[in-house]
Amino acid sequence: MGHNAPMEIQRSTRDPEALRAGLETWLATRLEPEASPRVAELAATSSNGMSSETVVFDAEWAEQGTRSAHPLVARVAPSADDVPIFPNYDLGGQFEIIRIMGERTKVPVPTTFWFEPDPGPIGAPFFVMGRVDGVVPPDLMPYTFGDNWLYDAAPADQRRLQETTVAALAAIHGLPVDAQITSPLTYPEAGATPLTRHLAHTRAWYEWAVGDGPRAALIDEGLAWLEANLPTDEGGAVVSWGDSRIGNIIYADFEPAAVLDWEMVGIGPRELDVAFLINAHDVFQHIAQNFELPGMADFLRAEDVVSTYEGATGHAVRELDWHLTYAAVRFGIAFVRTGQRQVHFGEIQAPESLDDLMHHKGLLAARLGH
Repeated sequence: MGHNAPMEIQRSTRDPEALRAGLETWLATRLEPEASPRVAELAATSSNGMSSETVVFDAEWAEQGTRSAHPLVARVAPSADDVPIFPNYDLGGQFEIIRIMGERTKVPVPTTFWFEPDPGPIGAPFFVMGRVDGVVPPDLMPYTFGDNWLYDAAPADQRRLQETTVAALAAIHGLPVDAQITSPLTYPEAGATPLTRHLAHTRAWYEWAVGDGPRAALIDEGLAWLEANLPTDEGGAVVSWGDSRIGNIIYADFEPAAVLDWEMVGIGPRELDVAFLINAHDVFQHIAQNFELPGMADFLRAEDVVSTYEGATGHAVRELDWHLTYAAVRFGIAFVRTGQRQVHFGEIQAPESLDDLMHHKGLLAARLGH
């Protein structure tokens, strides 16, 4: 990651006014005839997240003759023209798992309102949730760079955020898994176990991302190593949040107020999320150190996260090194795709190697023993 790397990344080419008008017209179809909904000018979209668009808006409508305001958020499937991160976006599945988490667990999630599968109203499928007040650890610039609310917090507050985040992971994994849940979340790729299907799904994602173009040598090496060294005992399967990192959580008073971004949800071992949480911080710590910044070396350390998780669940975390390597590979694929998007929008020039799009290249190489 060079010092001139852009810190503002374009995600969409949608016209905000057309989007606002489309949402307003669509709301009228979901409310009682006398509701007369109005949507104010759209607020800025979230600075975090690189996949679905997050559209923040205020709406008001009449209910039983009284008009009231509603702070809302729409998650919108990306346009194929905007170099999406994933080949498919099951917004209906995401909406459903958020609803289930809200109804059946203590996981803090936004209130779910509507899912709209028809791209007609605003040009893409979307779902609408209630807006949750709070703060999010920034991705751009990374929170490890300093000068933000988390970096500047007292160590006790940082620790509370860390421990309550791990507790939220434990609560996600505590959802009883039944056929209603596993069926839509089971990846279609072949595999003898949930983890082998998960890994096959990740390889399919990578092959789609690179297509017939150049490949990323470190990701090729990583996938081959992962496939050759699969855990012999992966443990029981749970609902895996998938993109388990603090940048996907809204916090209030250093505790999770809403767990967001369920694009990578699936079924698999608990360690998928535990390792992804650790690795996500390791990535940002690695980037900070590349800029000769101290970062947050004592935050989200592997031994602390594992200890807290094991204490909360009674589950002994296994094969952590394998799962940390897997998390680093998955981050690499995401970085490749977001880098391809930056090239597409003219924000950076195409590098000689796809490995150079991975801001954590050195971390992934170290995970692979280089």
